[in-house]
Amino acid sequence: MAKPSAPRLRVRRWEAGRWSESPDAVVTEEPLQLLLDGKPLSVLMRTPGEDIELAVGLMFAEGIIRSRDDVKEIRISAEAGEADSRVRVDASLVESNQVDVHLVAAPRRRPERSMLSSSACGVCGAVLIDDLRRDLSALKDGLAVDPTILPGLVEQLRSHQGVFERTGGLHAAGLFTQGGELTCLREDVGRHNAVDKVVGRRLLDGRVPASETVLVVSGRAGYEIVQKSISAGIPVLCAVGAPSSLAVALAREFNQTLVGFLRGERFNVYSAPERLAAS
Repeated sequence: MAKPSAPRLRVRRWEAGRWSESPDAVVTEEPLQLLLDGKPLSVLMRTPGEDIELAVGLMFAEGIIRSRDDVKEIRISAEAGEADSRVRVDASLVESNQVDVHLVAAPRRRPERSMLSSSACGVCGAVLIDDLRRDLSALKDGLAVDPTILPGLVEQLRSHQGVFERTGGLHAAGLFTQGGELTCLREDVGRHNAVDKVVGRRLLDGRVPASETVLVVSGRAGYEIVQKSISAGIPVLCAVGAPSSLAVALAREFNQTLVGFLRGERFNVYSAPERLAAS
């Protein structure tokens, strides 16, 4: 997994009534153009790294593809600096900082306009919220998670965030097993991008739906995080921060266990608490 970069800059620091100069690490944020069959689809503001996963995960969340079998070819620019044995990468066919995705057949949903996605917006390609609800299915019961392991998942998430420790400006999404083993962690300046990267990895591995997993995200649980995780079949979503009202409504509608304010030894459960079995 490529590690997100954190360049160091000289800054002026005000502390205890005095100015000083010191180095400071800042997280990288750069644009990435996503093409669909050679035509512009989206410009993503993201932290470089795992760009193939990000592209595939975003298209899956947007309903453009439903499995890796829908993807015929992915070509990525040389400057993106990535290769993946599971897809074909041809650096000579695209301009710098681009990912070009070719589909086997017509996309399941072709956006009516090109998407511009900032690091704060995760569902900018949808004309209506209903577009994103249309392909969602209620999650099945069956997974039981011991609630006592949840606080430890946040600790694992933080312990693997090296760039966050240096910058304080990077979000993370971690996918865990039912027993609390970390299987995939991705970081990005946008929390939704981190989720897209995790889901993109699972999709490329042919392991969607991820019906046996728990997803933990730094920050809040907005509507787009719930939508993306339900699309991937993830039954339990835990957030360090607060959920929004729309996120709670969507989780309840599609039977996802939504946990918020997961801090220390406490948390709130907003939907489907039955999956959190008593210890």
